Amino acid sequence: MALARRNRSAETAFFDMLVSVFLTPSRIFKSSWVPGFLILAVALIPSSATSQSPTPVDLVRRAVQNEIRTDSNAHFMFKDERTTGHTSQTKLLIETSEATAGMIIAQDSQPLSPQQQQAEDARLQNYIRNPDQLAWKRRQEKDNADRTLEIIKALPDAFLYEADGTVPGSPQVGRPGAPLVRLKFRPNPKYDPPSREQQVLTGMYGHVLVDPVANRIAEIDATLEKQVAFGWGILGHLDRGGHFLVQQAEVSNQQWGLTRMDLVFTGKILLFKTLTVQSSDVFSDFRPVSSNLNFTEGVELLYKELAAEQAAAAKSKSQMIGPPKPDQNQKSCCGH
Repeated sequence: MALARRNRSAETAFFDMLVSVFLTPSRIFKSSWVPGFLILAVALIPSSATSQSPTPVDLVRRAVQNEIRTDSNAHFMFKDERTTGHTSQTKLLIETSEATAGMIIAQDSQPLSPQQQQAEDARLQNYIRNPDQLAWKRRQEKDNADRTLEIIKALPDAFLYEADGTVPGSPQVGRPGAPLVRLKFRPNPKYDPPSREQQVLTGMYGHVLVDPVANRIAEIDATLEKQVAFGWGILGHLDRGGHFLVQQAEVSNQQWGLTRMDLVFTGKILLFKTLTVQSSDVFSDFRPVSSNLNFTEGVELLYKELAAEQAAAAKSKSQMIGPPKPDQNQKSCCGH
């Protein structure tokens, strides 16, 4: 199996690279879980500016330093509601010490059919019963984390930042009412990307929102203003106009997590195969869990949570329907 993965086609390798840059569904400012999305931030080089008057890049640098330094051992159970151009899906997720466990609980706003639930059960049991499969999942998550960190390290050179006012935070972005500093960014024309993953940075424009008190990045909004080619265009390209939005907020006591991720991209793989990505993920209902949970224990908690939600839904439905109404045509026993 490992040999087969090493001998993947160029098409699959290119798609995996795009996944690591754009499509990793996680709490982006964290190096566990399938970690990180595209963190538009800066590397860990100490700033030369004074603390009294930080430059825009200093603000981002401090936030990223804090993102990397904190929360690495904080684990959560949470919900992911994903919509695409033609379907929707709700998933329960839980972070464990081995890998992240996820369970689909609804498809197109409807509970899973018995056949769909059986398929989910089999998928999760496959990881539990096959240590090699779980180890592969863990390695895949780590590989995505490593690629993301390489992108992070390149960003201070890849972008130029400019202050652009402030906006108030909200429950979904930053902290409610806390001021967020808005920083516009554009490509640095002197930047020469050393890898395919970092080439995408050369075409991005947008803004970040930084909480300067909590030292957190609350939002990244970026658009590809030009077509970006990979491998001189042989491996593929992303079209101009591609867009992503990621938002982060305080989801527990001084613990932050990803709350939204929108992706819209088109392009080509190997010159001829069309690539289309259109999705929106909303992450909610964060609850802290033990950082010592193993994968099996995490799956057990997912089943307990699913049972609790099903019971609550059944109770709510029963209350809405109310008690059965008496039959108006039925005569009493006494004939009255």
